[in-house]
This record gives sequence, structure tokens and C-alpha cells, in this order.
Amino acid sequence: MADKAVEIANLLAPTVASLGVELLGAEYLPSPGSAVLRLYIDVPADEAVGEDGQPRSVTIEDCEAVSREVSAQLDVEDPISGMYTLEVSSPGIDRPLFTLAHYARFAGETAKVGLKLPQDGRRRLQGRIVRVQGNDVVFDVDGNEFVTAFGNIDKARLVPDWAALGMAPVKPGKDKPAKGAPKGGASKAKK
Repeated sequence: MADKAVEIANLLAPTVASLGVELLGAEYLPSPGSAVLRLYIDVPADEAVGEDGQPRSVTIEDCEAVSREVSAQLDVEDPISGMYTLEVSSPGIDRPLFTLAHYARFAGETAKVGLKLPQDGRRRLQGRIVRVQGNDVVFDVDGNEFVTAFGNIDKARLVPDWAALGMAPVKPGKDKPAKGAPKGGASKAKK
């Protein structure tokens, strides 16, 4: 997270926690005329399963409650000069990674990473998170170990495994016909 985003996240985290959700991180995107402050919230990991045994996730009501409380706090604290839009969101399936703890939690998953400074001739990479090692994150990129300082990571998001989720896109003309359906074109009705 950029310094301003970290500052805002640290300011707002206790308020968000008081509402029963966790502030994963913030993105602050300044632009001429109006900025965007995007907050990502989630159910705390130790509460990810509800009392009924079902997975618990962030609801629209959670986002609305956080938006109301945080808006009031931002009006009082005023950490952002000028106009801005506040967005409160669940992390989504391609969740952003903001802390070393996030990398440790999602070891084994694939992430897309943007670096602040080039390393080994690259500023972007996609690889499997292997482990957190001190203040470094270790990735497997194309079968090679890639180690970078956490402080050199600008942005990172998990890459969903669409096939494992049963949601892999099918290329046009490449889909398989249903079982029992004729192969290779339209069928004619029998008379």
C-alpha cells in the first residue's frame, strides 16, 4: 500500500473492527478533481465459519455500515484534502494482498504482483506464493524461485483458478457437444 493508503488504513482499522469486520487494506487513488478511497473489508479469519457451520462472508449490510461509520470519521479526522469518493468492498475472488500475513495465509495460491522497483529485469510477475521469509516473499515463477522484499511490492492480487471453480471460459467453437449429441454440426430431425 502507498504511504497515504497505509496512513488511512491505520486510522480507520479500529472503527471497522468495532463493526465486526476486518479492514484488509486501502487503496488511495488521487486524480485531478476527485480521488477514490477504496476500502477492502472481510470477515475476520477466526470468524469465517458462522455458528450454523456455514461459511460467513461480507454482506452488503456490512459494507453499508462501514461506509456510514467511516464517512463520519473521515469528516472529523479529514486525512484527505479535496473531493474524494469512498468505496467499501469485499475483497472478491481476486483479493488484493496488503500485508505479510496475507501472503502467509495464501501460500500455495497464485498471485499477480507489481513491484515498485524493477528486480531481475522485471516489474511485474505472476507466480505461486511459496512462503514468507522474514520481510521477504518467496514466489515460484515458471519453476524458478523469485524472492522480493515485501517493501518492494506495490500491488498484488490473487489469481483465481477458474477451472477449479468450474468457471473456466470456453473458447468459441471449442466447446464439447453434450453427451449423446451429434458431432460436427446441426442435427436433422427424424421423421
